[in-house]
Amino acid sequence: MSDRYHTSEDLLERALRTIPLGSQTFSKSITQLPKGVSPFFADHALGSKIWDVDGNEYVDFMCSLMAVSLGYNDPDVTTAVSNQLQKGSIYSLAHPLEFEVAEKICEMVPCAEKVRFGKNGSDATAGAIRVARAYTGRDHVLVCGYHGWQDWYIGVTTRNRGVPQATRDLSHMFMYNDIESLEKLFSQFKDQVAAVILEPYNSNLPNAGFLEAVKEVTHKNGAILIFDETITGFRTSNGGAQQYFGVTPDLATFGKGLSNGFPVSAVAGRGDLMKMMEEIFFSFTFGGETLSLAASLATMDKLNREPVTQTLFERGELLVTNLKNKISEYGLSNIYDVKGLPVWTYLTVADSQNATMWELKTLLIQEMFSKGIFNIGQHGIMYAHSNDDIHSLLNAYDEYFQLVLQVLDGNPIKELLRCAPLVPLFKVR
Repeated sequence: MSDRYHTSEDLLERALRTIPLGSQTFSKSITQLPKGVSPFFADHALGSKIWDVDGNEYVDFMCSLMAVSLGYNDPDVTTAVSNQLQKGSIYSLAHPLEFEVAEKICEMVPCAEKVRFGKNGSDATAGAIRVARAYTGRDHVLVCGYHGWQDWYIGVTTRNRGVPQATRDLSHMFMYNDIESLEKLFSQFKDQVAAVILEPYNSNLPNAGFLEAVKEVTHKNGAILIFDETITGFRTSNGGAQQYFGVTPDLATFGKGLSNGFPVSAVAGRGDLMKMMEEIFFSFTFGGETLSLAASLATMDKLNREPVTQTLFERGELLVTNLKNKISEYGLSNIYDVKGLPVWTYLTVADSQNATMWELKTLLIQEMFSKGIFNIGQHGIMYAHSNDDIHSLLNAYDEYFQLVLQVLDGNPIKELLRCAPLVPLFKVR
């Protein structure tokens, strides 16, 4: 047992007795955090920092799975939630915050004419798919990217146990930046496709004209175009990736950055499509829960009032430019690359001659945590991140790359690892 993570590992053993994998979320469990070199439980967080239960401090670049865009315990959001808490979190009637937040989304998001709320991104994507199926009278769905845990999507991944074959047969995956793969599916399921749903970008950015072509092909075939902006919304620009790239979908789904970490998601889109919400069943006891809606309103107000996304891009550019330079200077461009927009980037890792990508990624996580950096391969930028935070991450990369050079020179990576290497969970992007 690690002295640095003594309390965390004790709590993990306790959690495993009552919780599968010890966490409610795959990405916060032992599937993604190598035991022996990782913290497992947080104590508190503030601004760009998080502290584990052993008292270790980290600059956090995971942003609570990209749900926090302003920073932890943002004073404007916390004040709004605290004030609403004194009045109540849920009632036997709807609350004005429901339409106030919906109005704000409609002001900011190009496609939004009407809005309905859920709690998780999976609620929103499933709701959008149900709307599209009801509106078109068709059943098949074409997907690209990650869209949550619900049967209609997760059935196309390797984590499809428990999903009926009949459901799996209705969803089909196409390749990002490959319009021919989409056209082929439309030909295969002619006049049967209800919707195309994709993340407008993730680790890869759209080739020139790709998103426009997706929209054209989708509409030519009578289907509904859905952008899953659960991560990209209210992070890429105030109006989401659809505003940034200038391509407006029929429907879009939001979550995460919408409320700076409070549990709320949204389906937004064309009025005629959203009117189907009166016909389908998409209703939640906590859909109008006011604390999360108060957080959403405060978040969007701050986005409109302060240069949030501009700052995210500036900090992200500082990281990306310097990190790419380091990769080149160390001669590691055949193993590492940085992909995505500056506000949300991935460090891609390839197998090397002397180590697998999973061994190299495990070493990365081990070394980052030991240096007070929360980074497991993604770089989310928060408004609270400072230039010093970015340089702390870059310094940690310097030390990590020096170890990688030792591995390439023949030093066995197993002698550097203080834990077992990670194994793949499932690939969604």
